[in-house]
Amino acid sequence: MTRKCNNCGFENQDDYDYCAKCGIPLVEGAKPKQFYVYRAQPRVNKRNLLISYLVTIFLSWGGVILWFISKASSFTMFTFFGFFMPFYLVQSKHPEIKKHGIIQLIISLLGVGLSFYLMMHK
Repeated sequence: MTRKCNNCGFENQDDYDYCAKCGIPLVEGAKPKQFYVYRAQPRVNKRNLLISYLVTIFLSWGGVILWFISKASSFTMFTFFGFFMPFYLVQSKHPEIKKHGIIQLIISLLGVGLSFYLMMHK
């Protein structure tokens, strides 16, 4: 035998105390259950995170490498582009992405700082 829900008309199995479709109690005196909805955090794509590290290191430390190759101070100015990726990641609401953004920001600060030190002390 089946139990028909008075709320939505769905036919439930006989041993169900709550409607499988709308959750309303099928037995008199039973209180509606409280449902908790947990939103899962989106997964972090490790490949994209690795690419962001490589881009940050290339842009922020590239001025140091160019300085050693050419000894020209004007090339070290492009190291400021190394800040774009970390600043973008730090603004994320996902805690793991924000953490990696802070790490990349530290990497950028070191690269840019060293680049400008080399530029000022030929």
